[in-house]
Amino acid sequence: MLVDMPISELYTFRGRNPRPADFDAYWDRALGELDALDLQPQLVPADFSCPCAECFDLWFTGAGGARLHAKYLRPNTITGKIPALLKFHGYSGSAGEWFQLLPYAASGLAIAALDVRGQGGRSEDTGGVKGNTLHGHIIRGLGGDPDKLLFRNIFLDTAALARVLAGFEEVDGDRMGAFGGSQGGALTVACAALYPNLKKAAPAQPFLCDYKRVWEMDLAKGAYQELQDYFRHVDPRHEREEEIFTTLGYVDLQFLAGRIRAETMMATGLMDTICPPSSQFAMYNKITAKKTVCFYPDFAHEGLPDWEDISFQFLVSL
Repeated sequence: MLVDMPISELYTFRGRNPRPADFDAYWDRALGELDALDLQPQLVPADFSCPCAECFDLWFTGAGGARLHAKYLRPNTITGKIPALLKFHGYSGSAGEWFQLLPYAASGLAIAALDVRGQGGRSEDTGGVKGNTLHGHIIRGLGGDPDKLLFRNIFLDTAALARVLAGFEEVDGDRMGAFGGSQGGALTVACAALYPNLKKAAPAQPFLCDYKRVWEMDLAKGAYQELQDYFRHVDPRHEREEEIFTTLGYVDLQFLAGRIRAETMMATGLMDTICPPSSQFAMYNKITAKKTVCFYPDFAHEGLPDWEDISFQFLVSL
């Protein structure tokens, strides 16, 4: 083990980021805002078609009134209510290609792939613009009202999408799962925490866990570069370091993990220097539901052999 802790220590690591004192009240208030929201789902037949599924552009309203987009597929032949999956993409990406979703629809499941607001897809970022506003999403809203943190709204978007799917006539709301890697892994965790009816979650190499641990390992680079940029521009002498990390704690998934009821299977590359294993385990160790980890000792933040096969079999058995 060259970049982080040995496995025996990972399983006992409890994280370094401070937890805000009002964390639970913060998220209860956020979920109350979601409860009051008219999600207004709309299905528009997609340009893409295939023999095994109906394909739709799904639009719905997320936190703050943003109009959000997901790709939605359901099998052509449906008998009774069917299970459903939510797929979340990596930082800066999009819902991806329709083709990538077909194995799930061909297996008899409905599936929705979210375009995260302000990133590579079609969802709206209500910061006043549409399209890509990627740079600085972790620190958006930092230094002001914590309710304005962008990832608060993005986390709520995952639960909103789950609620939309559960409301579809063809979907069995008691048989739903979620998956994704990196940011997609993070949003899988967020969805499982904020939509407690989720039954299975398969996050790979989850992002947005234990910011302070990432900082202390000198890994505020790449996807976490904005943490270093923020300190350099806003607090160059780190006079407010504890306050800043505490505020980031509102959107640190290690503190939401205790809400998860879904059976969880996580994949971790032990050579990961983007989302270091210890940051992932700060979250994982707080999950009290049934859980397991697939380790990849020689892999960094990259594609993991067989993981798509393993997670597919785990998820389609809903």
